[in-house]
Amino acid sequence: MSRFWKIALIVVAVIVVALIGFRLLHKPEGAAGEGHHRQGAGQDKQSASDKAANGQDNGPVPVTVEPVTKQNVPVYLTALGTVQALNTVTVNAQVAGQMLSINFKEGQPVTKGQVLAQIDPRTFQAAYDQAAAKQKQDEALLGTAQSTLKRNQALVANGYVAALDMDTFRNNVAQLEATVVADAANVRSTKVQLDFTKIISPIDGVAGIRNVDPGNVVTTTTAIDTLTQIQPIYVVFNLPEVNLEMVRGAAKGTDPLEVIALDRADAHPLDTSGVLQVVDNQIDITTGTFKLRAVFANPTSSLWPGQFVNVQLKVRTVDGGLVVPAQAVQRGPDGDYVYLVQSDQTVKMQPVKLAGEVGDSHVMISSGLSVGEQVVTEGQFRLKPGSKVNALKPGQVPATPTSAELDKAKKNQSGGKRHGQ
Repeated sequence: MSRFWKIALIVVAVIVVALIGFRLLHKPEGAAGEGHHRQGAGQDKQSASDKAANGQDNGPVPVTVEPVTKQNVPVYLTALGTVQALNTVTVNAQVAGQMLSINFKEGQPVTKGQVLAQIDPRTFQAAYDQAAAKQKQDEALLGTAQSTLKRNQALVANGYVAALDMDTFRNNVAQLEATVVADAANVRSTKVQLDFTKIISPIDGVAGIRNVDPGNVVTTTTAIDTLTQIQPIYVVFNLPEVNLEMVRGAAKGTDPLEVIALDRADAHPLDTSGVLQVVDNQIDITTGTFKLRAVFANPTSSLWPGQFVNVQLKVRTVDGGLVVPAQAVQRGPDGDYVYLVQSDQTVKMQPVKLAGEVGDSHVMISSGLSVGEQVVTEGQFRLKPGSKVNALKPGQVPATPTSAELDKAKKNQSGGKRHGQ
């Protein structure tokens, strides 16, 4: 290609670029007006959307409301507790011998005085019979000696019996009396050994898994089973030391402090019959807590030794506390608040201070509300301060719109579309 043609192509390219730049910098006024019109329509649509979200176009926002109520509110301290058996007994054999039978069922209740097991009694029965026979023999000898002493006492005055012989008769009687007493003690001892062949439950409780099977030879160190008493039963728990004075002050009343044991999920109470029995006499310096023990009747055996439970200790009751549903309280950057329904059926954000939980579904308010005021419990996500609401009771649904209301809504929607176009 010649030099002339290269220069011509460069000139043409420069002219094309210049024309494109000129058109971009000098748009027709009609196009600009059309752009402004589209932007205004978009703003109108956004304004209409905001109004619909705020309930201005569609009317009041339906929400569920409930009144602030006044009631006596119990105040609880909560902790994690451990269930402990009232009594735990390891049952050992008290004499050595062959185990003939096991008379309890593992994991089943046993009663005080029940025969749990039987050891072969024959050796101990023979020892007892021998001791009883020896006692009878010595009692017979004592009777003979007493008769001889009595007869000779009548003859000693006439000189037929020497005084020295009378001393011998009296000493013989005393010796035989002591022998009979020793025989009686030996009989009791052998009877105790014989009774030990029957292993008796010392408490009412529940039997564990046995450690010995029938036929084995046991000794006095053999643990046959472990019994636990679960009715009543203990629950031991710890509280922070800052609560010590509150608990001690509440415990000075005439009635014992109530204690409730709940499952780990706080879903339902396991036993509500508990009372505080003792507060430990020292604070654990490593944890900064003090130990408490409550006793429960445990009528249904819902509490089991070794179980972990959540504990609620009732320390006092607030008379006339202000209570609202827990779902009414919202969390904001400035703290807790509720949507309060005003007399003109609009809402405002009302700051509140919480004083504690009331059961699983309500909370107590220390300030910010009055009895009878209506607070929103459902539908808060559609509200902002000043929103007009249709206050409904729990479980109530909005009324079906009338034909006139439907026609009005359609006209509003049609007007909005034309405006957007």
